[in-house]
Amino acid sequence: MDLFNKKLLNFLVVILPIISGCATSKATGDKKWFFIQMADPQFGMFTENKSFSRETENFEKAIQDANLLKPSFVIVCGDLINETNNLSQITEYKRIAGKIDRSIPFYQVAGNHDLGNAPSPQSLAHYRKEFGRDYYSFTSGNLFGIVLNSSLFKDPTLVKDEAAKQEQWLERTLKEAKKKKFTNIVVFQHIPFFLTDATEKDGYFNIPKELRMEYLDLLDKYGVRHVFAGHLHKNSTGNYKGIEMVTTGPVGKPLGKDPSGFRIVTVNRDEINHRYYSLDSIPSRAGIH
Repeated sequence: MDLFNKKLLNFLVVILPIISGCATSKATGDKKWFFIQMADPQFGMFTENKSFSRETENFEKAIQDANLLKPSFVIVCGDLINETNNLSQITEYKRIAGKIDRSIPFYQVAGNHDLGNAPSPQSLAHYRKEFGRDYYSFTSGNLFGIVLNSSLFKDPTLVKDEAAKQEQWLERTLKEAKKKKFTNIVVFQHIPFFLTDATEKDGYFNIPKELRMEYLDLLDKYGVRHVFAGHLHKNSTGNYKGIEMVTTGPVGKPLGKDPSGFRIVTVNRDEINHRYYSLDSIPSRAGIH
């Protein structure tokens, strides 16, 4: 691939969906519509970074299915790659992501493997260079989407200023969404706040409890009712004050009984429903309800 085409691909995959920081997709506010949530393509995980042929096969299938289904948007909730800064994994992820139909808005979320478990100024800069912003908002019909960098919740030790900036931005953005009276304010991140119970113990797969409760109460204050995440490599749901925490299984390697796949989320005015499909059971557009 020559230099011009490589730069063009990076622009289309990384910058175009979020160039303004508040992109807009094609869904209408009143009609029933749907989007696709993917998580953890995580190139390199199947073989501990020796190769990524399985991830290539799975992600190509997922993007091909998305192009056939034509959702209002596709969002990938983190761990795009397995080894932070691995350029071969980044290049392969981008190559396949670049196959998304240009009429379908495509959004990406920063994961802990993309940034490192303790993100640093250097890893944040590298992510932003390769993939774009790590927190931002977008709209799709009656949905206001908020993308968060959950690694800044999980371990902000080396990037406390960046964590504070995101927190301030989030409250401003929630106020904006509420003021504009969006029917659905939906949060997308990589690490879930909790898996099944908001009071569960701290662990690798959730956000520390003290900060978790602080953010959940903030989201509740502004009317957020759905948070979509990944990271667990299997499916899980829980509820706190009417906020549904939805953790979605992986496009890449499973770590439980749930097979590789993605979630189809339907939006009907203020009602949001969703279902996880394995990659070998993706419905036709007519089969989405």
